[in-house]
Parts: sequence; C-alpha cells; structure tokens
Amino acid sequence: MARWLYSLLFYLASPLIWLRLLWRARKQPEYLQHLTERYGFYGRSAPPKLIWVHAVSVGETRAAQPLIEGLLARWPEHRILLTGMTPTGREAGRAVYGERVLQAYLPYDYPGATQRFLRHFAPAFGVLMETEIWPNLMAASRRYDIPVILANARLSERSARGYGRLSALVQPAFAALAGVCAQTTGDAGRLASQGGGPVEICGNIKFDVAPAEDKLALGDAWRQAVGQRPVWLAASTREGEEELILAAWQRLALAGALLVLVPRHPQRFEEVANLLTQRGLAWQRRSAAMPAVDTEIWLGDSMGEMAAYYRLADVAFIGGSLLPLGGQNLIEAAACGCPVVVGPHTFNFLQATTDALAAGAALRVADEVVLAETLRQLFGDAEKLAVMRRAAGEFASAHRGATQRTLAFIEQWSVRARR
Repeated sequence: MARWLYSLLFYLASPLIWLRLLWRARKQPEYLQHLTERYGFYGRSAPPKLIWVHAVSVGETRAAQPLIEGLLARWPEHRILLTGMTPTGREAGRAVYGERVLQAYLPYDYPGATQRFLRHFAPAFGVLMETEIWPNLMAASRRYDIPVILANARLSERSARGYGRLSALVQPAFAALAGVCAQTTGDAGRLASQGGGPVEICGNIKFDVAPAEDKLALGDAWRQAVGQRPVWLAASTREGEEELILAAWQRLALAGALLVLVPRHPQRFEEVANLLTQRGLAWQRRSAAMPAVDTEIWLGDSMGEMAAYYRLADVAFIGGSLLPLGGQNLIEAAACGCPVVVGPHTFNFLQATTDALAAGAALRVADEVVLAETLRQLFGDAEKLAVMRRAAGEFASAHRGATQRTLAFIEQWSVRARR
C-alpha cells in the first residue's frame, strides 16, 4: 500500500517534474536530450552480458572509476552499463570512460519505467553508488531476479531519521538489496537498521581515485605561470556561498594573492560571473585566459579540472560547508596534497572530514570571518602549510583499498549466488 501511494504521488507530480526539467534547461539545454530514456524507452538494442552501475551525477561517476575498472578486469566478457540522472554526469562519463561503457539515463521511479529499463538491458547484476535507493526500482529488480548491491554506501543520521519516518516504504526497498558495502561503521549500523543486508564495512572508494597525471601536470604549469603569488582555492562553492567567500577575500586583503573560485555546478558559472562584475572586482575566466598580474579572482568555469586547481592552490576551502548544505568531498584535495579548510557544515562527508581534521590535513572554521583569519595565518606560516601538505598526502594514502574490499565482497556474493 505504501509503494502504491508513493507511485500515485509520483504520477501526480509529473507536471512538476517537467517544469523542473524546463527550468534547468534554461541554463543547461542538455536536460531536454534523451527524454525518452527518463521513462524507460531506449532506441538501441542492448548487448548481452551487462553489469549495471548507477552513479547519479558527476561526483559519483568519477568516484566509480576504480570500481568500474575492477569490474571490467574481473568480468571481461561483460560490458558496463553506466546510468545517471544529469547531463553533467553523462558528460563526465564520456570524459572518464569514453566508449568503454554504455551510458543511459536511469528512468524516473515510475513502476512501468523501471520495469522497462530492467527488461530492456537485463543486467547480470547492478551496483548502486552511495545511497540511490528507489522503491519501484528495487521492487522491479526483485521481480526480475536481478541482484543489486549498494556500494560505497553512506547514510547520515539526518537521512536515517527521515527514512525512519517512511519505514513502510523504505525498508522493503533496502530489504531487496543483495548486499551493502558501507563506508564506515556508523554508516553500516544505520544501513542495517533500514533492513539492508548483509552489510560489510569496505571504506570509501573515493580514496582510490588517483588524480589524472595530465591534470596534475596542468596544475604545475598553472603554478609556474602564476609564480610566487599566494593562491587559495574556493572549490565546489554552492549557491549563497560566493558572497561569503568574497567577504572573506576582502577581509584577507593579502597583497598579490589570487582567489581561484570554482562553483560546484556549471549552470551557475554565469551567475557567479555576474556577481564578480557587480562587485567591481578584477577577474578573469579560466576559459578565456591565464590570470594576469593584476587579476584578483580567476573563475574556474571548466569541467574535469579540479585536480589541476588543487595542484595550483596553496590551500583550498571546500564549498558547501559555510552554509548548512553538508559540504563537498575533500578527498580529491588530499590526494593532490592540498591543505584544506572546511566550514561548520560537513555532515555529507562526516567521517572523511573528521579523519582529515584528526590527521592534520584540514582545519575547520566557523564562518567567513574566521576563514579570512585562518588563511592569513596559513599564508604567514610556510612551515605550517608544508606540514599540512604532507599530512594531506599521508591521509589519502592511509585510507586506500576500499575498491578491492568492495570487489572481494561482490566476488563472494557472486560465488554464493552460483551455489
């Protein structure tokens, strides 16, 4: 009954879904491409022997790389079907995997759409990245006897409380999982309480994503061009944060310093550009030119170059954390050896942030005022920055290995399933 009511609400919300697509398409017309796939209709025939991996958007798509490479090595006779929900995630898939994987949109969670998707592709099994649990999708996977594993799984206390209020709908979906690979002990306990199982703690696969050598080389070239200027990076900033970042920038008032500002979502590049112009700041776009000597702010309006930005920077502030948005991932910064500063709101990546703070690879600030003061202290203490840089690299190295543990879990599950 709970899933029937959920499906009814989904159908009633269809006009709002279309309005949301149209709204997003104003800034990103690609949202109107491949529309039939969002309803489970696919024009091309599906090849046999598919392994399905779902990564909702850009971050999950890039994080899935070591797992996808491992799956291809373990099951070479299979192809990977990579599904997502956003055009930027699809573009990231093309950039990372090229033609080695098939790509499609996972349909909206209508009962008929999810059934058409699974009938069309008929994967041997599915791997969902992080916490992409959809009631009708999981019911359809059970109906067609397609095992689904939740990998790199995380569940915050806030989300667990929300799921608890919808247990009649959510718990059957979790119970349909063939297994769960949790990031941390806390995640494992919360996921098990939702009915998912068996649950094993495998760690965070994002630690196994090695920065691309060409991007690191690009960052080194940028650093050489910029010279000895102090450089701080505001990475993956979210709506409403840029004003706070600029306030910190003005408080810092460090002679010769360069702020590299990289919004999280590409559809906001123009919005942030307009903000910089309105403030009368000396700024340039990454897509236009290297920063001039008198450029104060370099707007990172490019995709897939975050490792280069981290390589360029002396220190990085991780966005989404000054406002109660949960923060973005700091693991890539650590892998690039970049010291990190985070705001007070990091519940989306709680364990990784806690571990980075304990390792000395990161510092936490309460607001933009303390951010400016912390940056002033760091830029005045080269030894402290060097210590944090070493700690970042050691922190990233110490947490690798989740991919192999996840693949071992899948291998054990597949052996048991064949018996």
